[in-house]
Amino acid sequence: MNRNPLFLVPNIITIARIAAIIPIAALVMSGDPTARAIALALYIAAAASDWVDGYLARAWNQYSDLGRMLDPIADKILVIILITVLAWDRSLSALDLVPAIAILFRETFIPGLREFLGNKTVVLPVTKLAKWKTTIQLVALGIVIAEPIIPGLTLVSDVVLWVAGAITIWTGWAYLRASWPHLSGIGK
Repeated sequence: MNRNPLFLVPNIITIARIAAIIPIAALVMSGDPTARAIALALYIAAAASDWVDGYLARAWNQYSDLGRMLDPIADKILVIILITVLAWDRSLSALDLVPAIAILFRETFIPGLREFLGNKTVVLPVTKLAKWKTTIQLVALGIVIAEPIIPGLTLVSDVVLWVAGAITIWTGWAYLRASWPHLSGIGK
């Protein structure tokens, strides 16, 4: 029996994660501490949904091509829009922009690389470290959101953001190295 992928619970959760980005961004940009606390709660739910939708897809055997496409896109949209908003409202210092820009670069470069290699029928499988990279990015951004409402988080926020940036660069480099034979013509 073919099921409409839009009605699979894991996909509904992923779509909800994408939809949550708009109110999260608006609440963060409002500048109001109460709105920011609400944004943090919504963000935590959205970030946790990344694990929940994958777990349910496996547990309930509700895999779909739509879900495989949307899940990483939802993560990237959440990270990219949130970094942009946090830079705009100056939650990120000038020094914080270094790992933030590294994250933005990798999160756009590697999907483009995958798309290019897909045309050559080359697959770059997602590594375990890349999955942890996403988790650490989401945690780092959650701490940055929380900084103005929970005193004393600045150092923790900076350290976790730099760790996320370093892992992001490392995984991006690993993907580039793995794909180099297909890009340089050496693997032909």
